[in-house]
Amino acid sequence: MKLSEIKKELSTLENVAFVLPNGSYVPEHFHVTEVGLITKNFIDCGGKVRKETVVNFQLWDANDFEHRLKPKKLLDIIALSEKVLGIEDYEIEVEYQAETIGKYDLGFKGKVFTLLNKQTACLAQDQCGIPAEKQKVKLSEISNQTNSCCTPGGGCC
Repeated sequence: MKLSEIKKELSTLENVAFVLPNGSYVPEHFHVTEVGLITKNFIDCGGKVRKETVVNFQLWDANDFEHRLKPKKLLDIIALSEKVLGIEDYEIEVEYQAETIGKYDLGFKGKVFTLLNKQTACLAQDQCGIPAEKQKVKLSEISNQTNSCCTPGGGCC
């Protein structure tokens, strides 16, 4: 989800809620402790220089159980970060503390934001010996497409 998309969704909501990949909710008294811009410059295993930029939201579960972040307040935080940090319409990455800091992509379903598991991947599979994924084919489909003599009554055995 891009920054423009969360702003659009926030403008229609009465409350802000985040759901973790396992279906549980981030406690409703969470705080957004950071909205920032993260740029990662790196070289992949194939030697190609790459650059990724994301808008980072950090969610924090505090002990102030009466706290509730409203959509308007989050929109104000986003607007200030855009103005002060020059943040543009990048994809959003969300950090949330579990056993360690987890990083998630962001989605939206119904009236809640969904934290989506991120996965690592080789960006240069053709350069580092990762075999191409084999195409899965049903054997029954192959025999129907070929003129094989090895069919019942075909005389091959």
